[in-house]
Amino acid sequence: MKGPLFYAKILLFGEYGIIKNSKGLAIPFNTYRGALKTTEVLEGKAKVSNENLYKLYNHLSTLETELVSFNLKKFKTDLEKGMYFDSSIPQGYGVGSSGALVASIYDKYASDKITVLENLTREKLLRLKEVFSLMESFFHGKSSGLDPLNSYLSLPILINSKEHIEPAGIPSQKQGKGAVFLLDSEQIGETEPMVSIFMNKMKNEGFRKMLNEQFVTYTDACIEDFLHGNVSSLFSNVKSLSKIVLKNFKPMIPDAFHKVWANGIKTNDYYLKLCGSGGGGYILGFTEDYEKAQKSLKGYKTELVYRF
Repeated sequence: MKGPLFYAKILLFGEYGIIKNSKGLAIPFNTYRGALKTTEVLEGKAKVSNENLYKLYNHLSTLETELVSFNLKKFKTDLEKGMYFDSSIPQGYGVGSSGALVASIYDKYASDKITVLENLTREKLLRLKEVFSLMESFFHGKSSGLDPLNSYLSLPILINSKEHIEPAGIPSQKQGKGAVFLLDSEQIGETEPMVSIFMNKMKNEGFRKMLNEQFVTYTDACIEDFLHGNVSSLFSNVKSLSKIVLKNFKPMIPDAFHKVWANGIKTNDYYLKLCGSGGGGYILGFTEDYEKAQKSLKGYKTELVYRF
């Protein structure tokens, strides 16, 4: 069995803000992908994956919802035959490894599933997002459902608010000097503790004010600039956003990268922001000159995402 491929995702803008109903923009990242496969001999990663799928199977068995139903009998039979999720998506890196897995299970076992080929109305997108949120909550305790949605549709998605999401057209890549890139922190991040830190910070009135008046304002401006190809304005807003994150989201930035982060702002060689919940995994970088940024970040692993 070789299932359809499900890709990683990158939340370009909107981390934490979308919890509080601000805008977000997520794009598929085709460098990493996963598919359901079956093997007669379960060992190593395949065995671990199969065991995790059994846990997901149990989670889906206890879901009490009218939103979706699954062919659980077939799911269990396939697990017994040695099914696993063969994936190159790094786990704990903020690029949607559990989202791709959830998307693949929905695709294969959901009854009356909403397909990518349909006219994706706002209602259908919200329903899909809600279903994926219920499914992915097994991994993160609380999930927005956006990662699986992005992986399932394999389309850029614009989050206007919790109740308003739509597929987005992003400008086609140019062969210029500018780039969006990933910076590898070489440590694993966990979503749940980071979200807990954020929720505790939200109890502070000053933090809430900063989030609403600065963080969300610059996030929304970055999304508008990116979608409309306003590159110079985009870099100005990304720089402001990078400063705000360094000042107010320090626990989400691995300690070893505080100076690297500040250096980008000081030299204008690159600007960094969180990729997902932070705490490890990838950090997202924006630069007007990718070669220059690579020289500045010599000794660190970078990976190209998008060219300006």
